[in-house]
Amino acid sequence: MKELLYYIVKALVDNPDEINITERTREDGELVLELSVAQSDMGKVIGRQGRIVKAIRSVVKSAAAREKIRVSVDIIG
Repeated sequence: MKELLYYIVKALVDNPDEINITERTREDGELVLELSVAQSDMGKVIGRQGRIVKAIRSVVKSAAAREKIRVSVDIIG
């Protein structure tokens, strides 16, 4: 899932070298992907009214569902 998220975000931002994704697992077994990007790219990842980030979350959750994994994407500012 981490690779998929990186691939999607890399296409959106101007500074792909500043993408940082950390994985952690919650107590209930859900995989949490924490995404941080350069401050200047934050708007590109979030989009107007959060539309881009909602789409990213949908794609990642759909891919995870095929592998029977629960996942969530958090953006760290």
